[in-house]
Amino acid sequence: MGKTKEYTNGEVTIVWKPDACIHSGICVRGLGEVFQPKERPWIKIDAATTDALVAQVKACPSGALSYYMTDEEHKEAETLETKIEVLKDGPLLVYGTLKVIHKDGREETKNKTTAFCRCGASHNKPYCDGAHIDKGFVG
Repeated sequence: MGKTKEYTNGEVTIVWKPDACIHSGICVRGLGEVFQPKERPWIKIDAATTDALVAQVKACPSGALSYYMTDEEHKEAETLETKIEVLKDGPLLVYGTLKVIHKDGREETKNKTTAFCRCGASHNKPYCDGAHIDKGFVG
């Protein structure tokens, strides 16, 4: 993936990968005072608590938003229970840490939330890129 941007409040740093974003709007609907896509910078990290920021970033279905704790006390790896959610007319969300083995044998570790394509139209398979919206996928 291409560029990334980081936003920090001193306790947590949010990492944004714009090329991975599928524009689900979950971040805006969840913490609209922080995530303001029409503003620059679009992430107002001081508008919410660290706990609220972390919870919202964990809900990002594409992995475009991630975070890391700035202080040593919180740097230990988090273990999440694996959970799968089928979004209406959208991707398959897998929560937790998982290893993806691609058809060419390349391995990739995904953390937190990963969105897998269900419609078949993604240009970033096996991951969702939001193509289901234009395709009018129902499922």
